[in-house]
Amino acid sequence: MITVNGLTKKYAHTTAVEQISFEVKQGQIVGFLGPNGAGKTTTMRMLTCFQTPTSGTATVAGFDILEQPMEVKKRIGYLPETPPVYPEMRIAEYLSFVGQLKGLSGSDLRARVDYACERCAVADVRDKIIGKLSKGYRQRVGLAQAIIHNPDVLILDEPTAGLDPKQINETRDLIKSLAGDHTIILSTHILPEVSQTCEQVIIINKGKIVATDSVSNLQQRARSGESVLVEVAGRGGSLDPAAVQRKLAQIAGVSRVIAKADGQKRVIFEVEATKAVRGDVARAVVESGWDLNELRPAALSLEEIFLQLTGSEAPAEMEAMAAGGTNQ
Repeated sequence: MITVNGLTKKYAHTTAVEQISFEVKQGQIVGFLGPNGAGKTTTMRMLTCFQTPTSGTATVAGFDILEQPMEVKKRIGYLPETPPVYPEMRIAEYLSFVGQLKGLSGSDLRARVDYACERCAVADVRDKIIGKLSKGYRQRVGLAQAIIHNPDVLILDEPTAGLDPKQINETRDLIKSLAGDHTIILSTHILPEVSQTCEQVIIINKGKIVATDSVSNLQQRARSGESVLVEVAGRGGSLDPAAVQRKLAQIAGVSRVIAKADGQKRVIFEVEATKAVRGDVARAVVESGWDLNELRPAALSLEEIFLQLTGSEAPAEMEAMAAGGTNQ
């Protein structure tokens, strides 16, 4: 559905995007992830034919962005970070206006307005003035205008920025429900957005693609050696975490042992090793007279993968991730 080949954009002495190539299959939701200044917005602008690439090309729904830009635009629905709404208009009136701009008329236009209102859960407020809506509802109206003409491709830029947790979940569920009918590229800084919504991840840094894969495959590729989580409990009494840590550190091949969660009777450790050590860890725990409650491979979080691939510190949005932060 989307094929990008060697796309490059230069501004004077600055290269915003350099020789990027990727492919998005029909019906997929793909997360386009990267820090500020990585080249995400520039890439989105080139795919929507808002900006012309310096070199390279791309096709969207079978049409070339350089040779057939109007055909590409007809097949794209775009939601920028700030929804492009007119606050003085009513929802249905606004969607009808956008539909006419997209070439709809008559019964087709009325049907698409009804469909977009229902699909984006704004049918119950369709006659309200947009300026009086909450940010969550305005975001839904923004999504409704993006799908009003039933585009093949949806490009969504930070679709949950500034929403509260309930609105975030509702918007994510809506985006997931649109997959299949539409191919979706979701540009975001919010790591849970990608892991909970997207099937594939494209990570861009300093204008270059550094990874393209599923989250699970990225976890396997990023982890060198083996890392396991082990939960150890004391038998009939308290547990000395330091003693357990020393014991696990003595296992051949173990490079580091980290206490992840402490308790009086149980402790979870992460054991990093250069070889498969699960059997050795299990034996060491049992032979020491402790209870082995759990032993499993430790998957890297998407945040850890991002930091490995970009070699940078997590921006504020990522540090706020655990608290549900969504601000840019």
